[in-house]
Amino acid sequence: MPRLRKDEIVTIHVLKDKSESNRAVARLMGVSEAAVRYHLRKAGEGRGDADGRRDKPFKARDCHEAIAGWLEAHGDGDGERACNCRELHQWLVEHCGYGGSHRSVWRYVRRHFPQPPRRPYRRVELPPGVQVQIDWCERTILVGGAARRLYGLCLQLSHSRMEALVWSESMDQLHWQQCHNAGFRRLGGVAATARIDNLKTGMAKAGPHGRVNPVYRRYAQAAGFHVDACQARHPQAKGKVERRIGALAGALLRHYPRGFDSLEQLQTATDAWIAAQAQRRRCPATGTSVAEAWAAERPLLRGCEALPEVFDTVVTRRVKNDCTIAFEGRTYSVPFHLAWQSVEVRGEAGHVSIWHEGRPVARHRRGGPELIVLDERHFSGGATPTHLPPLPLGRLGRRALELAEAPVQLRSVDYYHALAEVGS
Repeated sequence: MPRLRKDEIVTIHVLKDKSESNRAVARLMGVSEAAVRYHLRKAGEGRGDADGRRDKPFKARDCHEAIAGWLEAHGDGDGERACNCRELHQWLVEHCGYGGSHRSVWRYVRRHFPQPPRRPYRRVELPPGVQVQIDWCERTILVGGAARRLYGLCLQLSHSRMEALVWSESMDQLHWQQCHNAGFRRLGGVAATARIDNLKTGMAKAGPHGRVNPVYRRYAQAAGFHVDACQARHPQAKGKVERRIGALAGALLRHYPRGFDSLEQLQTATDAWIAAQAQRRRCPATGTSVAEAWAAERPLLRGCEALPEVFDTVVTRRVKNDCTIAFEGRTYSVPFHLAWQSVEVRGEAGHVSIWHEGRPVARHRRGGPELIVLDERHFSGGATPTHLPPLPLGRLGRRALELAEAPVQLRSVDYYHALAEVGS
C-alpha cells in the first residue's frame, strides 16, 4: 500500500472530527482500518510526521562486522557488480544464525554502507559487415484459430539496422541453427561476428571469455562468423537488437489482431512488415533510410552459399579397419580411403553427415531401425597412395546382392537355385 500524502492524513482527522467511524473513514479513503488507527494514534502521541520505525534499531546491527567482511570479499571493486543482498542474507543465516528477513539486510546495507561506483556504457558504432546482433523473443500468437507459444529469432545488422525476424516452435539447437540460416538469407549474407546472449545453445560457459557450445562453434566455423558473446547480466552489450525486438514483435502483432492461418502466413507477414519498415526507418550511422544503408552494406557480407545443414550433435570418430564408424548406437560406412583416420560426424535433422578436412564424405539416414547402415560405393574405387581398396566380392557374393535388390522378397531356396547357376 502506498504511503499516504499529508493532505490525505489531514482528511482522516477532519472526518474523525465529524464523528465518522474508523471503518467509514477507511472506506472513504480507500485504505485499511489499521492505517486509519495508526495515523490517529500517532497524532494522539504527539509524534506529528515522525515515523516511529525510523529510530528503531536494525536487527542486522549485531552482524555489522560480518557484513562488512562479506562485502569486502565479494565486492567487485570497480562497480561492475552490485552487492547481492540475497546471497548476503543467506550467508548470514548459515554462518551467523541471523533470524531477520532479506529486506532487513537490504535496508541496513543501504543505510550504513556507501553505494558502489557505477560504470557508464560505451556507445559503439561498427563499420558495415562487421557485426550482427541476435536475440530471441517469446510471444503467444493466434495461429490457425488457436493460441500458440512461438519463439522469434531477431537478427539485426549493427551498422545498417536491417533486421530479420524468424519464427520457430522451439529454441533447441536445430531450430537455433535453422533460424540462423533463414535470418542470414533474409539479410543477404553473413557478418564477420555474431553478438549473442549467454543461452545454452550458444554458450557452454557464459561471458566473452567463456566457452562456446561445441555444436554451435562448429556451425559458426562452417558458416564463416566468429561468436562474440555478451558479458553475463549485460543486455546493453547488444542494445540495438535488445531495444528493437520488443517494439518490432509488438507492432507486428498489433497490426494483425485477428492472428494468422498458419506459421507460413505469419512469416510472410513478418517479412513484408520489416521490408516496409526499412523504407521508413532512418539509419543513425548513415542518415539514410535503413533500406538504403542495407543496400550499401549487403555487398560486404559473406555470401550464404556456405551455410551448412543444421545439426544438433557433432563428434569426432576414428574410422575402423572395416571402413565404418559408430554413432548413436549405430554403425555407418565411410569411404575406404579414410580408414584409420579421424572424421567429424554431425547429427542433422533426419541424416548423419560425415566430414573430413572440411568436406562432406558420406551421408546416411539418421535414426532408422537398422543398426548397421552400409553404402557399397564406399568399398569400391581406385587405390590411393596410402590405401588399397578392400578385396572385391566373389561371384556368389555379387549375385546375392543383386538378388537382394529385387522388388520381391526371396526365400533361401530361391537364392539356392539362382546361385547354383553361378556356381556352375
